[in-house]
Parts: sequence; C-alpha cells; structure tokens
Amino acid sequence: MSEETLLAAFVREGVEHLYKEDPALSRILEEEYRRQNGTLVMVASCTPVDPSVLACEAMVPVNVTAEGYPGRRYHAGCRVIDGIEQLAIDRAKAVFGARYANVQPHSATTANHAVLARLLQPGDRLLGMRLDVGGHLTHGAPMAFSGTWFEAHGYGLDAEGRIDYGAAERMAHKVRPRLIICGTTAHPRQVDFARFREIADAVGAYLLADISHVAGLVAAGLHPSPIDHAHITTTCTHKQLYGPRGGLILLGRDAEAPAPDGRQTLSELMQRAIFPFFQGAPILNAIAAKARALARVMEPEFRRVMERVVDDARAMAGHLMAEGWRVLSGGSDNHIVLFDVAARGLTGLIAEVALEDSGIVVNKNRIPGDTRPPMVTSGVRLGTNTMALRGMGPETAVRGARLVHRVLTAVEPLGDRDFRLAPGVRDAVRAEVAALCEEFPIPRYPLRPLAVPA
Repeated sequence: MSEETLLAAFVREGVEHLYKEDPALSRILEEEYRRQNGTLVMVASCTPVDPSVLACEAMVPVNVTAEGYPGRRYHAGCRVIDGIEQLAIDRAKAVFGARYANVQPHSATTANHAVLARLLQPGDRLLGMRLDVGGHLTHGAPMAFSGTWFEAHGYGLDAEGRIDYGAAERMAHKVRPRLIICGTTAHPRQVDFARFREIADAVGAYLLADISHVAGLVAAGLHPSPIDHAHITTTCTHKQLYGPRGGLILLGRDAEAPAPDGRQTLSELMQRAIFPFFQGAPILNAIAAKARALARVMEPEFRRVMERVVDDARAMAGHLMAEGWRVLSGGSDNHIVLFDVAARGLTGLIAEVALEDSGIVVNKNRIPGDTRPPMVTSGVRLGTNTMALRGMGPETAVRGARLVHRVLTAVEPLGDRDFRLAPGVRDAVRAEVAALCEEFPIPRYPLRPLAVPA
C-alpha cells in the first residue's frame, strides 16, 4: 500500500469511527458543514479552509511533543516532523520575501504578545491604532494585556475616515514610544507602512506591522508590503491566507538589527520570544496545515482570488452608498466594507441577527464616535474573502449587497436588540441566498451526501 493510500484510508477510518461511536457529535459537525455551504458569509475575519489543509490539521504530528526548533528539540522522535516545520518556514519566507520566519505562534494575538513582551519592559510606552477606530486589542486596548502592562497611546482617523498620519507623527514626538504598532482590524483602506517607518525612525522606536487582515493581499502584491519597512511583521494564517488558526512572525531587512539588549539580533530575540519565553511545544499538525496553505498562496489562482477580494469590496461599497448607506471612508481598498446602520435607526446587533436569520452572515462592529457598547454597536463590517474564494465577482457581490439592503430596509427596530422583519422577506432572501450558494459552491466542499458507513 502506498503512503498516499495509507493516509487516505487512515482519515476515512477516523471519520467512520466518529460516525459509529459518537453520532451526536458527528451530526453537529455535518450540520455545521451544511451551514457553511448554504449561507452567504460576509465575515472579514474567517475564510473556508481547503480540504487538503484540513487534512493536515487532522494528521499524526499532533501526537508528537517537539519543544524547541528544527534540529534543536528537547525531545526525541522529531526527525521527521522537523521537515514539516522547516517546510513551513521556507514557504513563509518565500511568500512574503522575508529573511526570518517563525511559524510556531498559536495565533496572531500570541505573536503580538510575544513581540511586545520581548521588545518592551512593563510600563514602556507604545503607540497603536485605537480600538474604537479600527485597531486591535493587542495594539494597546486598555482592557487587554497590551494596554494594561504597557503605557499605551492611540492614534486615530482624519475627517475622511483614513489614518491620520500627521496626528500619529505628532503624538509619537510627544510621547516618544518605544514601539509603534501599525495595522488594523476594521479599516477599509491601505496602510502606509513606509510612512510609519519614517515616524518610528524619527523618535527612535521599533515598528511592528500587524497584517492579519491583509496578508493575502500583501502576498499577492495587491497591498504594499511592510516586510522591509517594519522591524517585525506579524499575521494570522486563517483570514486571508485561507489556512488554519495560527500566527506567523516575519522579519525582513532588520532581521540582523540589534535587539534592545544589544547582545542579540532581532531574529534571535524573536526565536526565543516564542520558545521558551511565551509558548511551550508547538502544534505541529497546525504547522503542517500552515505549510500546505502557504503552498496554495504561491499558486497563480491565489492572486486571482485576491483580485476578486478587492473588486468585490469596492463593488459592494459602491452599491451600498448608492442605496444611501454611509460607508466609512467612502469605499474600500481591501476586503472590508464598514457602514453605519444607526443613521437608519438600527443597531449593529439588530442588523447582524436579521441578516443571519435571512442566510447572510456578517458581524456587528463599532464605528468611529460610536456610543453603543461593543455587543450592540452602530455599524456593520462586511468582508469579501469567502465570496471571492467561491468565485463571486463584482456583479455577484452587488447581488449580495442588494440582499443586505433588502433585509435591512425591511427591519422595524423595537429597541437596541429586538426587531420585527417585514413578512415574507426572510424566506425570499433565504431562497436567493440558497440559489447563490448553489451557483457558487465553496471549492472542493462537495454538496452531495457522502456514503454512510454500514
């Protein structure tokens, strides 16, 4: 029996055992599979993972404890799996043009925390984008580790809803941060990494670029790359890289620059920042899945998907504005469309629930100046990563925007959380969503029932 056939039989037998021995769990898993296939997902922070990537997540490296790095493990039995991690490292460096890559972080949050904890001392100053205007919890939010252990300051947006680089520069000169963080989680425009490096150099700060939301666009050459502008770049692998839950730390021309202690380079510091400082053993099956996802990023089709990502977002933003919705910053350069629903008497929570009831999945999101709490919000964030993967181009994206508009204009709010939907709208939109999903299935996610074990 060949190795390929052996693995296929192994996976099939695992699924059969699951079905026979735990029918309650297998039913829920199949229900979720069908939900993903049959709903129009417009969530910016997740994407469908290719079955070959999923297969890696389910593979036997999960059985191996491998503290350390390839060739320098604290446990025996790592000779084979060393090759998996090295393959992931090599592919990450190739995809992003990096000189150093660490593929062990369990998430981008873990990667960011490790960078902060090694570059800074408790109480040091950092400057990042404020959470309420599109930044991330790890960029200095007061309720998070980054804003609790360090003296965090925030920059915001200008009158047009774009990053206010002038204000960021003035604040940097005022507070003299040791670290500046650039990158966003809910901002629809490109980030000028070169400008941020100029600001960082002027005040003697390190620069961290978090590209979790635009990593695919960066890899495809459709968004400026921070690799040789930022001292350190981080990203997750499950948003625009269509990979497993996990993170990466990448360094470009500053890989051999001195670390704050002057005794080691930044790449040496980052190597020790993950292990042994912040994590124990890596999740080798997840690293195998990262390696597989990165290989797919290098295929020509990936750039075409990323082109659709941008085209779809611009088309959706344009249609929503034409229908009278206030789209933040007046459009989109990436996959995100952020729009205000409060102006029409809705909350983000009501919009989210009404749309999900109609087969469309979005997420509520705070907008600049929002007075509502994070679990209610005044805005909605749309993302086009999943739609683009399904092959939906701009014309189809506009069809999706029309459905969003149709649902939201049929909602009668009854407070911040409750609402009434006009009769017939939910079922009619669900039917159109089902037709769209059948026309544009998730690639390699079969819709036909699989053979049931006897």
